Amino acid sequence: MNLFYIPEIKPNTKQITLSEEESKHACRVLRMKIGDQMELLDGRGGTYLAEIVSDHPKHCSVEIQKYSFEEKPSAEIHIAIAPTKNNDRMEWFVEKTTELGITEITFLLCANSERKVLKLDRFEKILVAAMKQSKRKYLPQLNDLISVKQFIEENPKGAIAHCEDDQKNELKTVYKPSNYPILIGPEGDFNREEITLAQKAGYDFISLGKNRLRTETAGLYACMQGVLLQS
Repeated sequence: MNLFYIPEIKPNTKQITLSEEESKHACRVLRMKIGDQMELLDGRGGTYLAEIVSDHPKHCSVEIQKYSFEEKPSAEIHIAIAPTKNNDRMEWFVEKTTELGITEITFLLCANSERKVLKLDRFEKILVAAMKQSKRKYLPQLNDLISVKQFIEENPKGAIAHCEDDQKNELKTVYKPSNYPILIGPEGDFNREEITLAQKAGYDFISLGKNRLRTETAGLYACMQGVLLQS
């Protein structure tokens, strides 16, 4: 059944009009008509079985027939990552980690960052599309750029992957299912000051294998490890 994202919908909603974008997708792209059914997602665990009562391509209205709720997973996967200069690579990271089960993404501003300005609109659209494609009931939280220093101050425990020759652990030996962000640096890596700052805050140094990975690959690998550790 076709899925649509309606964040403003609530469990007691009886009838609602889809956004212009979702209305166009339903009535013009998919050619849905009055009487056709769809499922609406609120991104907070709710799924709504709905039937079209007005098939206008700019303001399609639906009537809610059934509501169901899925509890939020207790385990979290939070990746804090320095965005790459090439936006396509970050879009790929956001899409694939959403499909895998990431719960939160934070973009880091590092001393060696290649990109220091971000527009979240495009990433948010990719999150929604990936949530619908993978039939997830919860939309991952997406956070704007924040300095490494401020992030560590606000999140005093976690793991950091870097390329310096320090003693490191495998993620599976230190991973915790909540309040444990995993930091992934830019192509030029975290600098020594940032690594020391994380160490003093209590962050674990982790290895992501023997090969040196691109930023987005490292983030995907860390996410996948978190998924496997929860299964």
